[in-house]
Amino acid sequence: MKKIFAFLLALAFCVAPLSVAFAAKGDDDIESLRGTKLYVYNWGEYISDGEDGSLDVNAAFEEKYGIQVVYDTYDNNEVMYSKLKSGGVSYDVVIPSDYMIERMIAEDMLEKIDFDNIPNFKYIPEKYRNLSYDPKNEYSIPYTVSYVGLIYNTSMVKEAPVSWKALWDTEYENRILMFNNPRDAFAIAQSILGMDYNMESDVAWRTAAALLKEQKTVSPVYVNDEVFLKMEAGEAALAPYYVGDYLTMHDNNPDLAFVYPEEGVNYFFDAACILKGAKNKRAAELYLDFLNEPEVALANAEYICYGSPNEAVYTDPDYSYYEDELLYPEEGSFKTQLFRNMSPETLALMSTLWDDVKNYVPSANSYSALFFGGEDDAPGADAEKMTAETAKYAVCIGVFLALVIAYLIFRFVRKKYRENA
Repeated sequence: MKKIFAFLLALAFCVAPLSVAFAAKGDDDIESLRGTKLYVYNWGEYISDGEDGSLDVNAAFEEKYGIQVVYDTYDNNEVMYSKLKSGGVSYDVVIPSDYMIERMIAEDMLEKIDFDNIPNFKYIPEKYRNLSYDPKNEYSIPYTVSYVGLIYNTSMVKEAPVSWKALWDTEYENRILMFNNPRDAFAIAQSILGMDYNMESDVAWRTAAALLKEQKTVSPVYVNDEVFLKMEAGEAALAPYYVGDYLTMHDNNPDLAFVYPEEGVNYFFDAACILKGAKNKRAAELYLDFLNEPEVALANAEYICYGSPNEAVYTDPDYSYYEDELLYPEEGSFKTQLFRNMSPETLALMSTLWDDVKNYVPSANSYSALFFGGEDDAPGADAEKMTAETAKYAVCIGVFLALVIAYLIFRFVRKKYRENA
């Protein structure tokens, strides 16, 4: 049904007259942009591209304005940031997440937007303006709003998990996927430990890293966009990921289900920005305005399945996810935290600790961590507390080792006695 709706939406967009929002302010100025190029850098699988009859947003923009869109994708914010910071690439438009936007503003990597050129900004309501990462709303326009949660395969996981601790469960060893980026991965450990995602304490970050290292004993596979193929193919039991992507995966594998863990989750925004020194800034503003045209925003929302901050979309009863409880949950129904930018020292520490986690290889002694702390104890929070059950195992192992040592001593003494007899 969703694919049929997308096809009808694309068809309607092609045949219907363009709305007033597309009517040019400064037609001569816009006309002069024909034949130029616009370089866009976005997440993978993050724009309606014409698949299954959906609207091809970039092609529609090219047809309308005669501006060629050169479109590249990235896997995560850190990869995007590193590539831009290296200076080896040049883009006009980028769509980072909230905390990365805050960092890029602080490092003078973004241009201020001329909102006189963005008439469709009127569709972004007050609750999605002037947010913490861009408090004066000068550098960004919200593109999506969503949450992280836990995807599980009901053919492998019989009861719905309620906690992020499921990702440490030995029952699912070799069948657990994990975020391959530090902010999201650390946030899961921080949630279990009851920590703030934006803490500046070295000890706290090292504690979270220790918990992520402990997870290596169940052999998690670190993924970005590969999560789609693995979960849709039924190759994994559990995966933390974004609710919008879960909805896409569920279309292809109905065995998949989704929960928001009790410890809390990351609530986030991705937003469209113009990079500092953009060579085609006016075309970039046209593109940002185009993304917020109701028909285009609806096509994107239908295709990528993330929550839309565009009021014309989420209030539309014909929208496939209108009032969807997963995508648009009731405010306050579970714990949430927003990522914020952190000090350079904390960012450097996080990067170093993430490398340590990724390179860590558990030894036989690593498994001792699994013998400490009851189910209700956060791993790593009280490494010296032993449960009654594990105490029994420890006593049995101790008695067995004592008997073996006593027997070996007896054999040695008897041999010496016979040699001296």
